[in-house]
Amino acid sequence: MANRQVVHAEHAPKAAGPYSHGILANGFVYAAGQAGLDPATGQLVEGGVTEQTAQALRNLSAVLQAAGTSLEHAVKTTVYLHAMSDFQAMNKVYAEFFPANPPARTTVGGLDLPLGAQVEIDIIAVLP
Repeated sequence: MANRQVVHAEHAPKAAGPYSHGILANGFVYAAGQAGLDPATGQLVEGGVTEQTAQALRNLSAVLQAAGTSLEHAVKTTVYLHAMSDFQAMNKVYAEFFPANPPARTTVGGLDLPLGAQVEIDIIAVLP
């Protein structure tokens, strides 16, 4: 059986259901999807997809940091959008967080996301 360790990030929003912030297994971190929730309030940040994308990525960064890695070690992300018409706005912010050698990515849209979020992102990263 593979070694499996739960990751809890103090600086990410509390899990809104029965899931972990992340799981460490076999040298990888599998982080649960993060929306643009403010960790202090548990509410979506004000603004639209731009602000929510930035917050979601900051939340994922906190999860990865708690696991001992960072966004620069990301190998795969999945971006879930409420509306594909927000793709370019999301993509502009996303590029700021991955300025060089971005991870592989899948983007899907037309989704009803938890808590009325405009975007949710999950990530897989390697441990350095």
